[in-house]
Amino acid sequence: MADTSLSLKPQTASWSGRLAWIFAGLAAAICVLPHISVLVAAFLGSTETLQSLAETVLGRYTRTTLVLLVSVVIMSTIIGTITAWLVTTTEFRGRRVLEVALVLPLAFPAYVLAYAYTHVLDHPGIVQTTLRAVMGWGPRDYWFPEIRSLGGAAAMLTLVLYPYVYLLARAAFASQSATTFYAAQSLGQTRLGAFWRVSLPMARPAIASGAMLVGMETIADFGTVSYFGVQTFAVGIYSSWFSFADRAAAAQLSLGLLAFALLLAILERINRGEARYAFGRKFEQMPRLVLSGWRNYLAMLACLLPAFFGCVLPVMMLSEMAAGSEQSLLSPRYLRFAQNSVTLGVCAAVITVAVALLFGSLARNRQSWVATAVLYIGRMGYAVPGGVIAVGLLVPFAFFDNTLDAYMRETFNISTGLLFTGSIWLLVCAYMIRFLAAAIGAYEGGVAVINPNMDAAARVLGQNEWGLLRRVHFPLLRPSLFTALLIVFVDVMKELPATLIMRPFNFDTLAVQAHRLAADERLSGAAVPSLVIVVIGTLPVILLCRRIRNEQGQKKEGA
Repeated sequence: MADTSLSLKPQTASWSGRLAWIFAGLAAAICVLPHISVLVAAFLGSTETLQSLAETVLGRYTRTTLVLLVSVVIMSTIIGTITAWLVTTTEFRGRRVLEVALVLPLAFPAYVLAYAYTHVLDHPGIVQTTLRAVMGWGPRDYWFPEIRSLGGAAAMLTLVLYPYVYLLARAAFASQSATTFYAAQSLGQTRLGAFWRVSLPMARPAIASGAMLVGMETIADFGTVSYFGVQTFAVGIYSSWFSFADRAAAAQLSLGLLAFALLLAILERINRGEARYAFGRKFEQMPRLVLSGWRNYLAMLACLLPAFFGCVLPVMMLSEMAAGSEQSLLSPRYLRFAQNSVTLGVCAAVITVAVALLFGSLARNRQSWVATAVLYIGRMGYAVPGGVIAVGLLVPFAFFDNTLDAYMRETFNISTGLLFTGSIWLLVCAYMIRFLAAAIGAYEGGVAVINPNMDAAARVLGQNEWGLLRRVHFPLLRPSLFTALLIVFVDVMKELPATLIMRPFNFDTLAVQAHRLAADERLSGAAVPSLVIVVIGTLPVILLCRRIRNEQGQKKEGA
């Protein structure tokens, strides 16, 4: 019996390894399919369509997308970096509460803020109505900033996207050693000068990565720009697909948006150069500067305003709107919307994290160029907006479904219908492609602290790759994988363009319902599903904040 088990063990390991490669190959093929599909569909499309786009809307799409991208990235970087520096290196009144409150806007989709602020700031809103009543003005007697504009869209996106920069910048500042800061001060630099010349350059890779995430989310946004009437590539893709039923035009616009995303990633990489994340051993913890007087109130105000306008005020406005909508959150209709949203979020989160774990484990254990290429393919998805992924998946799968149905009709007189197109699992695949990079990043952050000697010890004790993953890596990676689950779940709850294009019939989510009601100018009704999205998304964000705080506390104790 002993000899038999020994002879079967390598065979079992071989089959488990082959099975892992099969699943990894299928997942990688699905991840790269949208890129290939968009390229093929774009080049096979009629040149007349492309010429018509160039003569009419292409220039406007390009200018608007570029201006929106630059505006949101600059404002988000400034807000995220300043607030991260303040909560990390200074002590002021309310710092511990604001440290968490600054992350909460991450749970808000930008289009939800657009609905809330339009209800308040638009011409019939409470602000302008009060101004006219108090000042006695007529509709043409005053000027007020137009919320439904490019500037309004940039403001909404900034309020919900700056936490990406804030989280990464805060981690970078907290991981810096105080010795370099003291060295700069000993050479005559003030605390502000040491920040500009030492701390900020060391944190630049983290800040640039956060800015890149902000840029990717900006060009991928559809709900906000569509509601405000801002003509971007994302709006053009959706209009071409649904309004004009022109798949070639949608693919060609998707190719343009994909070029924007890849250009952004290349520029971020060039800007970073050979810089690396400034994480390392903390020889001395950075002491907090206790602020007093006007500096205390200024720091508190700088951290309070983004959290207030990005979280507190929208919740108050949405609650007031929902109270007057006469819609019940507990009605079977809204419970079904919530169930659909949570179901998609949970399924997508579990599958995405499982694929990230598979890709990461193969890259760590095999260390071959194939495993590295698979991991790189997994990271490519975050540079592809949801609308592009939707078009890239629907085109080939719709062709397959129609071809198979035609063949079965002619041969067996049987209609197979649509097997993949319009299914929940194809939508989950789109989510997986879109957010796999975030899950891979969380995995790599957790596996970086696992000493390779532990892998060698497990090998010596007879563990194969599956045993190494199950008994060594997985227990140590639980916190990181839990973080990845939370991040993907929140992102799926907010995702709109892919859901709008790919959702099955009669399978609406909270995001789709909010978009539909807002498109019909029923903002009070749209506040109800929007508020549910915020509530469901806030819970994972709070859990994520608690985990980050616990990790920082453990690092301080070990420093």
